[in-house]
Amino acid sequence: METKTKIKPLGNRVLVKKIEEQEQIKGGIIIPDAAKEASQEAEVIALGSGRNDEGKVLEFEVKVGDRVLVSKYGGTEVKRDKETLVVLRQDDILAVLG
Repeated sequence: METKTKIKPLGNRVLVKKIEEQEQIKGGIIIPDAAKEASQEAEVIALGSGRNDEGKVLEFEVKVGDRVLVSKYGGTEVKRDKETLVVLRQDDILAVLG
């Protein structure tokens, strides 16, 4: 998925779009958005240059389109074109989902 506004992460950062879970219903009660936990699943939208803080170029372990598991509180949320995206360091990606 591509956003209308281009966002290019810098360095070893990755731009992801969180994958929202379907509405949860327990015992017929709809859980409000404020009570739901933030999803930790995301799709990789864009990659930075791969440079770390020392200027060394490192290869990314993920690619655009990968479905990943991200750290619960990692990254910075960015709202663009009615979408909520997250810019985070590659280290905040915990796993690639198959």
